[in-house]
Amino acid sequence: MTIVSTNPATGGELSQHTPHSDTAVEAILNAAAKAQAEWRRRPIGERVPLLRSMARVLRDNRDEYARLITAEMGKPVREALTEIDKCALTCDYYAESAATHLADRPVPSDATDSSVVYDPLGVVLAIMPWNYPFWQFFRFAAPALAAGNAALLKHANNVPQCALAVEDVLRKAGAPEGLCSTLLIGVGQVAGLIADPRVAAVTLTGSTQVGAVVASQAAAQLKKQVLELGGSDPFIVLADADVELAAATAVKARFVNNGQSCVNAKRFIVEDAVADEFSRLFTEHTAALVVGDPANPATDLGPLARADLRTTLHGQVVRSLTEGAKLLLGGELPNGKGYFYPPTILDHVTPGTAAFDEETFGPLAAITRVPNADTALALANQTEYGLGAALWTTDLERAHALARQLDAGAVFINGMVASDPRLPFGGIKKSGYGRELGAEGIREFVNTKTVWVGPKTDAA
Repeated sequence: MTIVSTNPATGGELSQHTPHSDTAVEAILNAAAKAQAEWRRRPIGERVPLLRSMARVLRDNRDEYARLITAEMGKPVREALTEIDKCALTCDYYAESAATHLADRPVPSDATDSSVVYDPLGVVLAIMPWNYPFWQFFRFAAPALAAGNAALLKHANNVPQCALAVEDVLRKAGAPEGLCSTLLIGVGQVAGLIADPRVAAVTLTGSTQVGAVVASQAAAQLKKQVLELGGSDPFIVLADADVELAAATAVKARFVNNGQSCVNAKRFIVEDAVADEFSRLFTEHTAALVVGDPANPATDLGPLARADLRTTLHGQVVRSLTEGAKLLLGGELPNGKGYFYPPTILDHVTPGTAAFDEETFGPLAAITRVPNADTALALANQTEYGLGAALWTTDLERAHALARQLDAGAVFINGMVASDPRLPFGGIKKSGYGRELGAEGIREFVNTKTVWVGPKTDAA
């Protein structure tokens, strides 16, 4: 087996990589276990300088890493630069906040003294996707390393150069040897890694189907997991919303990262009173997007990451049209090199339609019209996913009440769903479980330990 890196804008091969042998994997596991055993003994004040160094390396090599992301998965270079910036920002955040988030916490009890302390779990296997090849790793690694864990990265095999570059960031930052390593391996080797006693826990960002497999493998070993999986985020526009702002924001919410994000808005659920206006404005703004070479700073929308993803997306468009949806924009499979697909908008999409029921991973937006807010919330929750949701209304008191009724890990009122290192991120239902980022994220891969001290006794 050879791991091949392909440029999705041209379909041309970028590089080939030989997977790690079993002997090499064994050496990497041993090095990780050894490094973590020493790393955990360092006080947190001696661990967080590594995070500051990671942030510095990311910023110093910002252009190089962004170009690599763009070449290997097709993200517009402007967005790739933003991805690197966000990784650095997250490293800085945990460098400043880790000590506070992991401080021993005194708890009154019937003991002379009792407290809760947070100890690292050990070596964590990170199974990461291609769509944010740097961000998905660093949002896990910054808090995990600060907490005293080691990290092994098994990246998506269509971004091997990014996977190796991530390892290089840690090396340049001065991480102890073995503390963070990339494994170039096939999917069939993952189960063995999960079962290995040197691996204490698993984190995965990816599809719901893969998440279910990894969860079952980790559960069989009674190992902790954090799963961030698929999404079909609703973007609800009520009749009293600022429709113009909502429509302009909807374009970025749907088409950022070429529409390939778990928290892209996918289902636009709009009250009838403003549906015509929203549909018109959304279509006008979307039609103005520049589609083309992702390495060009002027490009808004690049290709999908792989040919099979484009085939799947176009199939969802075709099925949705046969099921009654109306095509407003795009929808035609283009000719030429690369895996491009035009920004596509479907209107009058109803439950039972592919674009409503399924996760659509690409530049396809589905507009569903509803008579009132109650129906909007009911349809927003009519999905097996529960990652994010956006709610647009000028009545903020009502908005807070409605937000509590949405089945999602995050609700953004009058804005687009996005991750922030200060706030917990994750989903419910088939969007997974556990949280990344914030105080909750740094406490996922720790042993929350009770320390209880009894009364003093006289020496014998």
